[in-house]
Amino acid sequence: MALVDQLDIVIPTIRNLDFLEQWRPFFQPYHLIIVQDGDPTKTIKVPPGFDYELFNRNDIERIVGDKAWCISYKDSACRCFGFLVSKKRYIYTIDDDCFVAKDPSNEDINALEQHIKNLLSPATPYIFNTLYDPYREGADFVRGYPFSLREGVPTAISHGLWLNIPDYDAPTQMVKPLERNTRYVDAVLTIPKGTLYPMCGMNMAFDRALIGPAMYFGLMGEGQPIGRYDDMWAGWCSKVICDHLGLGVKTGLPYIYHSKASNPFTNLRKEYKGIFWQEEIIPFFQQTQLSKDSTSVTACYLELAEKVRAGLGHIDPYFAKLADGMVAWIETWQALNPDYEK
Repeated sequence: MALVDQLDIVIPTIRNLDFLEQWRPFFQPYHLIIVQDGDPTKTIKVPPGFDYELFNRNDIERIVGDKAWCISYKDSACRCFGFLVSKKRYIYTIDDDCFVAKDPSNEDINALEQHIKNLLSPATPYIFNTLYDPYREGADFVRGYPFSLREGVPTAISHGLWLNIPDYDAPTQMVKPLERNTRYVDAVLTIPKGTLYPMCGMNMAFDRALIGPAMYFGLMGEGQPIGRYDDMWAGWCSKVICDHLGLGVKTGLPYIYHSKASNPFTNLRKEYKGIFWQEEIIPFFQQTQLSKDSTSVTACYLELAEKVRAGLGHIDPYFAKLADGMVAWIETWQALNPDYEK
């Protein structure tokens, strides 16, 4: 089966998608799933020549029904609705303020191609290879790397990076308002087992067949006490599950060009509680062990939801609601994807 028949591109947005013109050489063959956030009566314009579906809040409520509350509103977390309704094996998700970056030789970077290379080659979470990705052309396993581990494990997530505007939190934005990332590191590496990372959803791909149900971006935005932690929540949950199920996560290449820094004062209002909460959330995920009986992503996620309820509920009532959202998400996933684990 051709790759074009196996991959969807998911884009959350509140505006016209003029940015797609720059991506046309790379994206035009693929199917786009556009998740319109905010006012569903607003018309979103998509450049001609793209194959796409556009879903707004009315569509989410129609398709998800009485569990639509688990899909965030007025937050980029709404992108996970696209993961829910896709029928393809692979997902690439990108924000609408991200453009084609150039490598050090001034060539356009085909981000989608690099993500697929990452996902189609194994990962090495158990021992770190000092030449980074040993499956890359011109590299291999170094002396002392056990031959029994050289087959690696399937790669579930490919996490890309950004030139220009870094993915900073609000306090760092305020302290370094003019800082720009100009450093291009030509490397891909596997994040070791037992190590968490802050996943950014603006340039990320994953194997939906391997890890799809864990890619829930939580309850964020309107009606919630927190925002801008949606992708990180999905990153923490999915990494714990990848570690448990023997799957890999890669980070590094490809780069995109991130053009627009969001307002740090607005961001601080959204992030404020999360900045405190993360000091307990991170140790919680670091210490979380899933049971041997949880052998599928959905079973792992439902177990994790109850651990969130029991282990984080003391911080704020929000975490009990989030646990409910995690369960509702899995129930919705199973309803819309009945053959996922059969």
